Amino acid sequence: MADLSRLNKRLWRLMKIPPRLAYAIGLGPLIGRHVLLLTTTGRKSGLPRVTPLQYEVMDGIFYVGSARGDKSDWYRNILADPKVEVRVKSQHFVGIAEAIADVERVADFLEISLARNPRMMGNLFRLFGLPREPNRAQLEGYAAHRTVARIHPQT
Repeated sequence: MADLSRLNKRLWRLMKIPPRLAYAIGLGPLIGRHVLLLTTTGRKSGLPRVTPLQYEVMDGIFYVGSARGDKSDWYRNILADPKVEVRVKSQHFVGIAEAIADVERVADFLEISLARNPRMMGNLFRLFGLPREPNRAQLEGYAAHRTVARIHPQT
């Protein structure tokens, strides 16, 4: 079972490469419609850690979700140090991240993400055994194992 866990962690790390590469070669404005790069400070190493994440913006505040819940390294890093850097489209800013684990608030984020990105979120839900358009109870069941962070840009 430990080997499967290591394999899953390696796959998650491999999934980070294409968005990071796209930003590196100047495709940030294109890929940035759906994905931002979040830089956290490693809670153990103290080194910068860059993670591509799907996001939503509401009232000037950025919301990012963790498919791995509170097991995600980036999420655990913001619990240790909430100061983050964000690269989205052609913007770059410093922000303060606030962890959200409340099931209803995570489900709200998922509903908004589904409404704005039905194809992408529908495929994600299907990957986790949900219908493409889950009802609220199904979303809350899924949200019980997920987390969200709210990022307040600093001026």
